[in-house]
Amino acid sequence: MAIYNGSCHCGQVQFEADCDLSKTMECNCSICTNKGAIYSPAINNKLKITQGKDSLTLYQFGTKTAKHHFCKHCGIHPFVNPRISPKLWVVNVRCLNDVDLEN
Repeated sequence: MAIYNGSCHCGQVQFEADCDLSKTMECNCSICTNKGAIYSPAINNKLKITQGKDSLTLYQFGTKTAKHHFCKHCGIHPFVNPRISPKLWVVNVRCLNDVDLEN
């Protein structure tokens, strides 16, 4: 587990999260499959939005249980409250700084 910094594409939304990248997963819901997100749970629910909370907007569909947070400027989805556990945070690993998904 480590603290990672991340952001959306344009940098308006920035965050830090305590993640264990050995526990990454691909969600199989239609939106996550289409956007190609790879998620890691925020350990002990430690996700802190450090900049741009007002730049976030919310997308919900189906049961409207999951909360897909995305930047209203660039459209990138940095984190989600998943349907299976809506009080928890999962982080889009592709939005983390200095993370090489190939290794």
